[in-house]
Amino acid sequence: MQIKIHPGILEKLLQKHGVSEKEVHECFLNRDGHYLKDTREKNQTLPPTLWFIAETNSGRKLKICFVPRGPGNPSGPVLKTAYEPNRVEEDIYQKHGY
Repeated sequence: MQIKIHPGILEKLLQKHGVSEKEVHECFLNRDGHYLKDTREKNQTLPPTLWFIAETNSGRKLKICFVPRGPGNPSGPVLKTAYEPNRVEEDIYQKHGY
């Protein structure tokens, strides 16, 4: 999957979360669960924001949030954020992502 990462988002990933573009791509390739929909009102997008948790090639777990291609986003998937998940997010993904 070729995901778009806007320059401002990439800068935030590097500065705030210490996440590289390479790590994001590795997580997409290493994902083994399902995408979950972000249903929180403040995160509503068209199409809906999806997320998953996967490991980088070095074993670092990241939560990846993106807007998939579809109505309102015809140019393809766009990354919203990526960071190390907290325990609650990991539990949600374990329960609903597999």
